[in-house]
Amino acid sequence: MTRVASETKSAAAFRTIGEVAAATGIAPHILRYWEGRFPQLRPVTRAGKRRYYRPEDVALVERIDRLLNREGYTVKGVQQLLDAERRRSARPATTLRDVRDLLATALAQDDRAARE
Repeated sequence: MTRVASETKSAAAFRTIGEVAAATGIAPHILRYWEGRFPQLRPVTRAGKRRYYRPEDVALVERIDRLLNREGYTVKGVQQLLDAERRRSARPATTLRDVRDLLATALAQDDRAARE
């Protein structure tokens, strides 16, 4: 009895390129092409250059597919969108200037409350 590997794997398990292709309907050669075009898509490679996609890689593949094939983005448009998101998430949540401004505002509010 032969079982499909993805049926027996947990949701957190790594997937081969064949399993991802079967699950998403995207051909393996397209997945390999996307790896070259989207630096965010980097599956783990093991001996023999076998690719193993993490759950977050599979989610990114599905998102790229949706943007390209359903929402009408171009490859360049998706690249720009993903790059902009990466830059936003890489930026520190608060800078020293932000902390200083928040502290000054809080102190000013305390002074006003003390005078009232």
